[in-house]
Amino acid sequence: MSETFEPKSEFLRVLIERGYVHQSSDYAGLDEKALAGEVVAYVGYDCTAPSLHVGSLISIMMLHWLQKSGNKPIPLMGGGTTRVGDPSGRDETRKLLTPEQIEANKEGIRKVFSRFLAFGDGRTDALMIDNAEWLTKLNYIDFLRDVGRHFSVNRMLSMDSVRMRLEREQELSFIEFNYMCLQGYDYVELNRRYGVNLQMGGSDQWGNIVTGIDLGRRMGTPQLYALTCPLLTTASGAKMGKTASGAIWLNEDQLSAWDYWQFWRNTEDADVGRFLRLYTTLPMDEIRRLEALQGAEINEAKKVLATEATALMHGRDKAEAAAETARRTFEEGQTADSLPTIAVPAAEFSAGLGVLSAFVRAGLVASTGEARRQVKGGGLRVNDAVVTDERAVIGAADLNADAAVKLSFGRKKHVLLKAS
Repeated sequence: MSETFEPKSEFLRVLIERGYVHQSSDYAGLDEKALAGEVVAYVGYDCTAPSLHVGSLISIMMLHWLQKSGNKPIPLMGGGTTRVGDPSGRDETRKLLTPEQIEANKEGIRKVFSRFLAFGDGRTDALMIDNAEWLTKLNYIDFLRDVGRHFSVNRMLSMDSVRMRLEREQELSFIEFNYMCLQGYDYVELNRRYGVNLQMGGSDQWGNIVTGIDLGRRMGTPQLYALTCPLLTTASGAKMGKTASGAIWLNEDQLSAWDYWQFWRNTEDADVGRFLRLYTTLPMDEIRRLEALQGAEINEAKKVLATEATALMHGRDKAEAAAETARRTFEEGQTADSLPTIAVPAAEFSAGLGVLSAFVRAGLVASTGEARRQVKGGGLRVNDAVVTDERAVIGAADLNADAAVKLSFGRKKHVLLKAS
């Protein structure tokens, strides 16, 4: 319906135009609330790792545009629900974490949101809430009596997150089965405590979100709303944020600004326009100009995407430094000082560092076996020279004036080993 619905509010107009909207429980009702600046929306983020990854970025951008349109965003930390585990999209039970691990992960995740949202005490200022605030204080008998009685097991069994696990005969623990009860209760508590009236999330959360709306209706809340975004894959079908080398983390201590810039620079041609809409704040006229570029010129659009997306996450200075590093490395063939650098004792260069182990040490390959295969395929280079002998060593004579040697895997992955 989002394709035919004509929104009056800036919030829904921007989200629909840029491709964020997959489904809503009530477009017209939500539009009216947004037009009046009365939407208080939340997205939940479980604390399963010390950083979120690019797969979470689309919902963070939805919160960003919500605030820009004069409404109030709430990122909800799942300090409570992380202790249970969300079965959505999973084939197996999620590993349970200790409270200490969850707290440490939560602190890492907090860092991301200050880049996208303005926090404070004002009407549209963002609030960061933790559902442990109410979930860890629940009395089980009281919860079953006051909340659990509103849930239909028949309906819960029909939810995709449950049904798919059962159809595959994969174990679904009782604790996971309860997750949707807790998520629904989150929505009710957030409405009561903070006036939240919209939950947003990925399309795989639709069942859980509308369950929360139904629970709110049964427990006497005002009208609640749902809005989901599509679950993105790249043009080639890969899951967004997952690469052969691992997840694309948002925190810089998990993934450098350089590697983050490179991830966006390596976007497939068919995805450039879509990603410019979703992951940058560039005006739509500029995006349309960039996505109209053809042939080799599409690389210019990719550089803009990489720089703008990195600027949002890591700041303009680091984004431009990454872009300049790429220009010097790829266009001028220079060794840029800002490439990822690993210190290696100078004595190891003097003794001769095996080329295979050097690439493993640089993190460019996972094992010497993989390095050996890449040598056979001509995929590894030392100081821009192709490695042809797997028994070669890197010695002191290979160090440049800065006492460093550049290792390259393919055309776009580079690391400096620097004598220390």
